[in-house]
Amino acid sequence: MQLKDARIVLTGASGGLGEALARQLAGAGAALLLTARDAARLAAIPLPGGSEVQRLAVDLTQPAGVAALAGAAHAFRANVLINNAGIGGFGLLEAQDRATVDAILATNLAAPMHLTQALLPLLREQPAAAIVNIGSSFGSIPFAGFAAYSAAKAGLRAFSQALRRELADAPVRVLHVAPRAIDTPLNPPAVVALNSALGSACDSPDTVAAQIVAMLQHGPDERHIGFPEGLFAWLNGAAPRLLDRGLAGKLAIIKRHASAPADAR
Repeated sequence: MQLKDARIVLTGASGGLGEALARQLAGAGAALLLTARDAARLAAIPLPGGSEVQRLAVDLTQPAGVAALAGAAHAFRANVLINNAGIGGFGLLEAQDRATVDAILATNLAAPMHLTQALLPLLREQPAAAIVNIGSSFGSIPFAGFAAYSAAKAGLRAFSQALRRELADAPVRVLHVAPRAIDTPLNPPAVVALNSALGSACDSPDTVAAQIVAMLQHGPDERHIGFPEGLFAWLNGAAPRLLDRGLAGKLAIIKRHASAPADAR
Protein backbone atom coordinates (compact mmCIF):
# COMPACT_ATOMS: atom_id res chain seq x y z
CA MET A 1 0.00 0.00 0.00
CA GLN A 2 1.21 3.50 -0.84
CA LEU A 3 1.01 5.47 2.39
CA LYS A 4 0.40 8.74 0.57
CA ASP A 5 -2.94 7.20 -0.43
CA ALA A 6 -3.70 5.84 3.04
CA ARG A 7 -6.36 7.35 5.29
CA ILE A 8 -5.70 5.68 8.61
CA VAL A 9 -7.71 5.29 11.79
CA LEU A 10 -5.19 4.70 14.58
CA THR A 11 -6.41 3.75 18.05
CA GLY A 12 -4.34 4.11 21.20
CA ALA A 13 -2.49 7.02 19.61
CA SER A 14 -1.70 9.07 22.72
CA GLY A 15 1.59 7.49 23.78
CA GLY A 16 4.18 4.75 23.41
CA LEU A 17 3.85 2.72 20.22
CA GLY A 18 0.75 4.63 19.13
CA GLU A 19 2.54 7.97 19.19
CA ALA A 20 5.53 6.51 17.32
CA LEU A 21 3.20 5.08 14.67
CA ALA A 22 1.41 8.41 14.31
CA ARG A 23 4.69 10.26 13.74
CA GLN A 24 6.05 7.75 11.22
CA LEU A 25 2.79 7.40 9.29
CA ALA A 26 2.31 11.16 9.10
CA GLY A 27 5.93 11.53 7.97
CA ALA A 28 5.25 9.05 5.16
CA GLY A 29 2.33 11.13 3.91
CA ALA A 30 -0.66 9.26 5.36
CA ALA A 31 -3.77 11.11 6.52
CA LEU A 32 -4.60 10.24 10.13
CA LEU A 33 -7.66 10.00 12.33
CA LEU A 34 -6.14 9.55 15.78
CA THR A 35 -8.07 8.32 18.78
CA ALA A 36 -7.45 7.61 22.45
CA ARG A 37 -9.30 8.06 25.74
CA ASP A 38 -7.29 11.02 27.02
CA ALA A 39 -8.16 14.14 25.01
CA ALA A 40 -5.33 16.26 26.46
CA ARG A 41 -2.61 13.70 25.69
CA LEU A 42 -4.10 13.10 22.24
CA ALA A 43 -4.02 16.82 21.45
CA ALA A 44 -0.39 17.09 22.59
CA ILE A 45 1.05 14.59 20.09
CA PRO A 46 3.53 16.50 17.86
CA LEU A 47 3.31 15.57 14.19
CA PRO A 48 5.08 16.73 11.03
CA GLY A 49 3.65 19.87 9.45
CA GLY A 50 1.46 19.48 6.40
CA SER A 51 -0.12 16.23 7.59
CA GLU A 52 -3.89 15.87 7.46
CA VAL A 53 -4.75 14.93 11.03
CA GLN A 54 -7.99 14.64 12.96
CA ARG A 55 -8.22 13.71 16.64
CA LEU A 56 -11.14 12.19 18.51
CA ALA A 57 -11.17 11.17 22.18
CA VAL A 58 -13.41 8.12 22.74
CA ASP A 59 -13.64 5.06 24.98
CA LEU A 60 -13.74 2.06 22.65
CA THR A 61 -14.86 -0.29 25.40
CA GLN A 62 -18.24 1.49 25.27
CA PRO A 63 -20.76 1.08 22.40
CA ALA A 64 -21.13 4.86 22.14
CA GLY A 65 -17.37 5.24 21.67
CA VAL A 66 -17.29 2.66 18.87
CA ALA A 67 -20.28 4.31 17.19
CA ALA A 68 -18.70 7.78 17.42
CA LEU A 69 -15.42 6.62 15.92
CA ALA A 70 -17.18 4.63 13.19
CA GLY A 71 -19.12 7.75 12.19
CA ALA A 72 -15.95 9.83 12.13
CA ALA A 73 -14.14 7.16 10.09
CA HIS A 74 -16.90 7.16 7.46
CA ALA A 75 -16.71 10.95 7.17
CA PHE A 76 -12.91 10.67 6.99
CA ARG A 77 -13.20 8.05 4.19
CA ALA A 78 -10.79 5.72 6.02
CA ASN A 79 -9.22 2.82 4.17
CA VAL A 80 -6.94 1.54 6.96
CA LEU A 81 -7.73 0.62 10.56
CA ILE A 82 -4.88 0.06 13.02
CA ASN A 83 -6.14 -1.54 16.23
CA ASN A 84 -3.34 -0.51 18.56
CA ALA A 85 -5.19 0.48 21.77
CA GLY A 86 -4.50 -1.88 24.64
CA ILE A 87 -3.78 -2.14 28.34
CA GLY A 88 -1.39 -4.35 30.28
CA GLY A 89 -2.41 -6.82 32.89
CA PHE A 90 0.57 -7.97 34.94
CA GLY A 91 -0.44 -9.86 38.06
CA LEU A 92 -1.32 -13.34 39.27
CA LEU A 93 -4.82 -14.29 38.12
CA GLU A 94 -6.00 -15.28 41.59
CA ALA A 95 -5.12 -11.79 42.86
CA GLN A 96 -6.96 -9.92 40.08
CA ASP A 97 -10.58 -8.94 40.59
CA ARG A 98 -13.26 -9.46 37.97
CA ALA A 99 -13.27 -5.80 36.94
CA THR A 100 -9.56 -5.97 36.10
CA VAL A 101 -9.95 -9.13 34.02
CA ASP A 102 -13.01 -7.70 32.26
CA ALA A 103 -11.11 -4.49 31.41
CA ILE A 104 -8.17 -6.45 29.97
CA LEU A 105 -10.44 -8.53 27.75
CA ALA A 106 -12.64 -5.59 26.74
CA THR A 107 -9.78 -3.31 25.74
CA ASN A 108 -7.42 -5.82 24.11
CA LEU A 109 -9.91 -8.12 22.37
CA ALA A 110 -13.55 -7.06 22.38
CA ALA A 111 -12.95 -3.41 21.42
CA PRO A 112 -10.88 -4.14 18.28
CA MET A 113 -13.41 -6.79 17.22
CA HIS A 114 -16.36 -4.41 17.63
CA LEU A 115 -14.58 -1.54 15.89
CA THR A 116 -13.48 -3.75 13.00
CA GLN A 117 -17.03 -5.01 12.61
CA ALA A 118 -18.34 -1.43 12.52
CA LEU A 119 -15.83 -0.34 9.86
CA LEU A 120 -15.94 -3.39 7.59
CA PRO A 121 -18.68 -2.06 5.28
CA LEU A 122 -16.62 1.12 4.73
CA LEU A 123 -13.37 -0.79 4.17
CA ARG A 124 -15.02 -3.16 1.68
CA GLU A 125 -15.98 -0.15 -0.46
CA GLN A 126 -12.36 0.97 -0.90
CA PRO A 127 -10.22 -0.10 -3.87
CA ALA A 128 -7.60 -1.29 -1.36
CA ALA A 129 -7.90 -1.42 2.41
CA ALA A 130 -6.19 -2.93 5.43
CA ILE A 131 -6.83 -3.85 9.05
CA VAL A 132 -3.75 -4.04 11.27
CA ASN A 133 -4.12 -5.73 14.66
CA ILE A 134 -1.32 -5.09 17.14
CA GLY A 135 -0.95 -8.23 19.23
CA SER A 136 1.86 -9.42 21.48
CA SER A 137 4.38 -12.22 21.68
CA PHE A 138 2.39 -13.31 24.75
CA GLY A 139 -0.48 -14.20 22.40
CA SER A 140 1.68 -17.02 21.04
CA ILE A 141 3.86 -17.59 24.11
CA PRO A 142 1.36 -17.34 26.99
CA PHE A 143 3.26 -16.18 30.06
CA ALA A 144 2.79 -16.62 33.80
CA GLY A 145 1.66 -13.37 35.41
CA PHE A 146 -0.16 -12.38 32.23
CA ALA A 147 -2.95 -14.97 32.03
CA ALA A 148 -5.80 -12.63 31.07
CA TYR A 149 -3.57 -10.50 28.84
CA SER A 150 -2.19 -13.59 27.06
CA ALA A 151 -5.72 -14.89 26.54
CA ALA A 152 -6.83 -11.58 25.02
CA LYS A 153 -3.82 -11.35 22.70
CA ALA A 154 -4.16 -15.01 21.66
CA GLY A 155 -7.78 -14.25 20.84
CA LEU A 156 -6.75 -11.23 18.77
CA ARG A 157 -4.35 -13.37 16.76
CA ALA A 158 -7.04 -15.98 16.12
CA PHE A 159 -9.50 -13.22 15.19
CA SER A 160 -6.98 -11.81 12.70
CA GLN A 161 -6.37 -15.17 11.05
CA ALA A 162 -10.06 -16.05 10.86
CA LEU A 163 -10.97 -12.63 9.47
CA ARG A 164 -8.17 -12.83 6.88
CA ARG A 165 -9.69 -16.08 5.65
CA GLU A 166 -13.19 -14.60 5.75
CA LEU A 167 -12.07 -11.65 3.60
CA ALA A 168 -10.04 -13.67 1.10
CA ASP A 169 -12.40 -12.52 -1.69
CA ALA A 170 -12.39 -8.85 -0.60
CA PRO A 171 -9.91 -5.99 -1.20
CA VAL A 172 -9.13 -5.87 2.54
CA ARG A 173 -5.82 -7.14 3.90
CA VAL A 174 -5.74 -8.31 7.51
CA LEU A 175 -2.36 -7.97 9.23
CA HIS A 176 -1.33 -9.20 12.65
CA VAL A 177 1.93 -8.16 14.30
CA ALA A 178 3.19 -9.51 17.61
CA PRO A 179 5.86 -7.31 19.23
CA ARG A 180 7.90 -8.48 22.20
CA ALA A 181 8.37 -6.13 25.17
CA ILE A 182 8.40 -2.45 24.20
CA ASP A 183 10.42 0.05 26.22
CA THR A 184 7.88 2.77 26.96
CA PRO A 185 7.09 5.02 29.95
CA LEU A 186 3.63 3.43 29.94
CA ASN A 187 5.10 0.26 31.48
CA PRO A 188 4.41 0.05 35.23
CA PRO A 189 7.43 -0.26 37.55
CA ALA A 190 6.75 -3.93 38.30
CA VAL A 191 6.91 -4.83 34.60
CA VAL A 192 10.12 -2.84 34.14
CA ALA A 193 11.63 -4.66 37.12
CA LEU A 194 10.45 -8.04 35.83
CA ASN A 195 11.96 -7.46 32.37
CA SER A 196 15.23 -6.48 34.02
CA ALA A 197 15.25 -9.51 36.33
CA LEU A 198 14.51 -11.91 33.48
CA GLY A 199 16.91 -10.22 31.06
CA SER A 200 14.05 -9.76 28.58
CA ALA A 201 14.96 -7.88 25.43
CA CYS A 202 12.93 -4.71 24.82
CA ASP A 203 12.49 -2.76 21.59
CA SER A 204 11.93 0.96 21.30
CA PRO A 205 8.51 2.20 20.11
CA ASP A 206 10.19 3.68 17.01
CA THR A 207 11.77 0.33 16.09
CA VAL A 208 8.45 -1.51 16.35
CA ALA A 209 6.57 1.24 14.54
CA ALA A 210 9.03 1.09 11.63
CA GLN A 211 8.41 -2.63 11.21
CA ILE A 212 4.63 -2.14 11.28
CA VAL A 213 4.86 0.62 8.68
CA ALA A 214 6.98 -1.66 6.48
CA MET A 215 4.43 -4.47 6.85
CA LEU A 216 1.63 -2.14 5.78
CA GLN A 217 3.62 -1.07 2.73
CA HIS A 218 5.11 -4.38 1.60
CA GLY A 219 3.89 -7.29 3.78
CA PRO A 220 4.00 -9.94 5.14
CA ASP A 221 0.56 -10.12 6.74
CA GLU A 222 1.77 -11.80 9.94
CA ARG A 223 4.96 -11.27 11.91
CA HIS A 224 6.52 -11.85 15.31
CA ILE A 225 9.01 -9.11 16.11
CA GLY A 226 12.23 -10.20 17.75
CA PHE A 227 14.41 -13.27 18.17
CA PRO A 228 14.19 -15.71 19.90
CA GLU A 229 10.51 -14.80 20.48
CA GLY A 230 9.54 -15.84 16.96
CA LEU A 231 11.23 -19.20 17.47
CA PHE A 232 9.56 -19.69 20.85
CA ALA A 233 6.16 -18.90 19.33
CA TRP A 234 6.69 -21.67 16.77
CA LEU A 235 7.97 -24.02 19.45
CA ASN A 236 4.98 -23.35 21.69
CA GLY A 237 2.69 -24.40 18.86
CA ALA A 238 4.72 -27.51 18.04
CA ALA A 239 5.81 -28.69 21.51
CA PRO A 240 4.23 -26.65 24.32
CA ARG A 241 5.52 -28.95 27.05
CA LEU A 242 9.06 -27.92 26.21
CA LEU A 243 8.18 -24.29 26.90
CA ASP A 244 6.31 -25.32 30.07
CA ARG A 245 9.54 -26.78 31.40
CA GLY A 246 11.67 -23.88 30.19
CA LEU A 247 9.45 -21.21 31.74
CA ALA A 248 8.96 -23.07 35.02
CA GLY A 249 12.39 -21.88 36.13
CA LYS A 250 11.24 -18.25 35.83
CA LEU A 251 8.10 -18.71 37.94
CA ALA A 252 9.61 -17.69 41.27
CA ILE A 253 10.89 -14.42 39.77
CA ILE A 254 7.54 -13.71 38.13
CA LYS A 255 5.64 -14.36 41.38
CA ARG A 256 7.95 -12.09 43.33
CA HIS A 257 7.40 -9.15 41.01
CA ALA A 258 3.69 -9.86 40.51
CA SER A 259 3.23 -9.73 44.29
CA ALA A 260 4.92 -6.34 44.69
CA PRO A 261 2.94 -3.79 46.77
CA ALA A 262 0.32 -1.90 44.80
CA ASP A 263 2.22 1.40 45.02
CA ALA A 264 5.20 -0.27 43.33
CA ARG A 265 3.11 -1.64 40.50
